[in-house]
Amino acid sequence: WTGLGTYSLSMTQVPPADRPTLAAFGWAILAGLAAAILGEAIRRSGQYLQRHVERRRLPLTVAMGVCVGLFALLYATITGKPISGVLFSGESTIGSLLADQATYSLGTLLLLVVFKSLAYSASLSAFRGGPVFPSLFVGGAGGLAMSHLPGLDATTGFALGMGALSVAMLKLPMTSVLLATLLLGTVGLTVMPLVIVAVVVAYVLTLRLAKPEIPQLGERKPDTPTVP
Repeated sequence: WTGLGTYSLSMTQVPPADRPTLAAFGWAILAGLAAAILGEAIRRSGQYLQRHVERRRLPLTVAMGVCVGLFALLYATITGKPISGVLFSGESTIGSLLADQATYSLGTLLLLVVFKSLAYSASLSAFRGGPVFPSLFVGGAGGLAMSHLPGLDATTGFALGMGALSVAMLKLPMTSVLLATLLLGTVGLTVMPLVIVAVVVAYVLTLRLAKPEIPQLGERKPDTPTVP
């Protein structure tokens, strides 16, 4: 009726995940800490750019679009990977990222996180859209990079990154846990305890890192009583 096509987010090629270990819980805490810092950096840089874009909307919106294209081009040129990894939001490529994770080196994954985060910040400053799928994609790529560490398999790292960065951007812990686990199908049940730990750590640190809202001149705080 709407003319829009249907799309399924279920991942058909999900490698098996190891059962949670003590070392994996340690990596879950680290993933939560790293995701909170990265998410706050993306948010603050996007807000900083937005203040400048709003002053000259048309030319600076075009400039942000050019920057996104340049980030994607640089990534594809350096790594030889498809430009779509950086250029688009990620809902159509996140499944192939996990399925083809063996073809991504650690350096390629780190570059993907860097360029995708830069494009994410530029897009948040000037374009309409949501933070959900880019956060899942960047988090998943970061989790795959973490899986090169001992005691952490690729699927578990992927789930930890998705959950931790999505809660850092959305500040919705329950939704982030469900997204990171349900997308993996039955394998998600195995990694759910680790995802919960990563999400809780990222959520708490994100709230601690959040900049307090400073009232504008003449603006009354909500909890300040009105004096007649």
